[in-house]
Amino acid sequence: MYFKFKILGLHLHGAFAYVPLINRRIPIITDDYVTTEFGTGALKVTPAHDMNDYTLGEKHKLEVIDILDEDGTLNADAQLYTGTDRFEARKLIVKDLEAAGQLLKIQDYTNQIGFSERTDVVVEPRLSLQWWVAMKKINGPALKAVMDDEIKFYPSKFKNLYRHWMENIHDWCISRQLWWGHRIPAWFDAEGRYVVAIDEKEALKKFSKKFGVTDPVLQQDEACLDTWFSSWLWPFEVFHGLSDPGNKDVKYYYPTNTLVTAPEIIFFWVARMIMAGFEYTGEKPFSEVYFTGIVRDNQGRKMSKQLGNSPDLLQMIDDIGADAVRFGILIASPAGNDLLWDPASNEQGRHFINKIWNALKLIKIWQERAGQQTDAASEPSGDEWAHGWFRARLNQVRREVDQLMLQFKLSEALKTIYSLIWDDYCSWYLEWIKPAPDTTMPEATINVAVSFFDELLEILHPFLPFVTEEIYHQLKDRNPGDDLCVRQVVPVAGITEQIDGISVEQWLQEGVFLKSAISAIRDARVKAQLKSRDRIELFYQGEEEKILNRTTGILSRQANASVSPGVISNPIAGSIPVVAGKNRFYIVSAVPVDTGAQKEELTRELEYLKGFLDSVNRKLSNEKFVSKAKPEVVDSEKKKREDAEEKIKILEQSLAGLA
Repeated sequence: MYFKFKILGLHLHGAFAYVPLINRRIPIITDDYVTTEFGTGALKVTPAHDMNDYTLGEKHKLEVIDILDEDGTLNADAQLYTGTDRFEARKLIVKDLEAAGQLLKIQDYTNQIGFSERTDVVVEPRLSLQWWVAMKKINGPALKAVMDDEIKFYPSKFKNLYRHWMENIHDWCISRQLWWGHRIPAWFDAEGRYVVAIDEKEALKKFSKKFGVTDPVLQQDEACLDTWFSSWLWPFEVFHGLSDPGNKDVKYYYPTNTLVTAPEIIFFWVARMIMAGFEYTGEKPFSEVYFTGIVRDNQGRKMSKQLGNSPDLLQMIDDIGADAVRFGILIASPAGNDLLWDPASNEQGRHFINKIWNALKLIKIWQERAGQQTDAASEPSGDEWAHGWFRARLNQVRREVDQLMLQFKLSEALKTIYSLIWDDYCSWYLEWIKPAPDTTMPEATINVAVSFFDELLEILHPFLPFVTEEIYHQLKDRNPGDDLCVRQVVPVAGITEQIDGISVEQWLQEGVFLKSAISAIRDARVKAQLKSRDRIELFYQGEEEKILNRTTGILSRQANASVSPGVISNPIAGSIPVVAGKNRFYIVSAVPVDTGAQKEELTRELEYLKGFLDSVNRKLSNEKFVSKAKPEVVDSEKKKREDAEEKIKILEQSLAGLA
């Protein structure tokens, strides 16, 4: 609906116009808020029925006239159609404007109108008396605490969003016209005078004293507090810190440690809790805030009922188990970023849990056989080394997980534990201590394996609480109350730097050597069509004789080989060369083998390494790269070059030996 206004220019500022039908005289104003490209460039302002217009009205000191009653009908201030419903009144206005010759034209256009989500009825803004909090008076300490990292955000990127909101904060309307919630604790008399009190009894006393009235008749405000108003008191009032200041619970628990929440309520809840904490207690409410991401489907869409892309969580738990679902969610949850959830992650969790159950079954079998009267048990050569290596690996992971958890990198922590259990414990350690056929495992070895299993269940427990607790109790007999959920965790600070007089770093290097050697030798056997039961003889050429001597027992059993002591100086004619990193082994077998496949494999690897070396050399010969890259990056590239050159040399010598 267009009124008969022409485009208004600056020369009309201060002039007056008349509202059609009622002929109310209104001032013409100019303001840069008006978009001249839309419509005529002229805008009627209704301060009582539009929030933006209200701001303009305050700016230009316009008269505020509220023409709507609470039931959506026009009141006497409208001057026409009093008592008529708002929608019916609009139709009558059109007819009367046409009859008066004041309607220029009618044109459809798209507009944004708010609808009630409960009743689906158009919402009409109108003036009303509300309760407000002057936020600019209390936001200072809360802003400073976050900016100075007294309260740390994880991830820290949300500090900028927090700062923007706090620096541009507005007063907070804390009253709501609802029939549920905490009532506004204000009591009024018929003249509109009021007092704020805890209850009506106190209100009567306060009112009588303040206004000198005997036996006043008071009515409590019917509005309720905004739900966030009670929520912002949560960190301390849950311990009655406001209603019973200084009680033992609030002294013990407040300030709290960590808040976990969603980034979309940083202002609604997080900022307000921080402000309330400083305002009412003089202290911050918590030290850290971890913001989770939004759960999205594998197409990147936010999960919602409307899209129908939300899985049935209870059904998933019934189908695959609660811990498998927890694993699927946690493994895909990078700190502070959205979670791209895929059902395949649940399957990964299920396989992982099965792996742990299978490890338990294997240990239970060893325990049963250890108690049987069979051949005398003798500790397999290399068990002590395996124990030392896994202790070193476990210590390393515990330190890593501790740091990751402090940074709230939950998915990375779970991946680290997953690799430790699946690869290091199940695939390597248990294989290395496995007794030879027709022998039993010494009880001492079993006890060490069980103690390691205990620690693995302990660090995995926060992620998979149900299955770890069950396996923990099946692993061995426990005393009443000995449960994972209450077990005292050994502090990371108490982890030793050395094991049996050898540094953790040295143990890990030896583990890399042994795993690399076993994998390479097994691969060479397969390519040479040597069966695992075929005994072979191994000769070593390299610079790690000490490591070889310490790991010979395990290498011998894992490769089904007799390992020749010492280091040879020249390749062995007729043998199968094996390259494992910078180390070389030579396989001598009584079974005739075709070395053709081995030549092809070594040739392919040699060609790849030469191409890789060329790319590294090109990068290092680029002056711009060397001058602009960080020193550690350049050093890394130089190390790659050295390693590649060494491996190429070893491969060329191995091929020459085969020839």
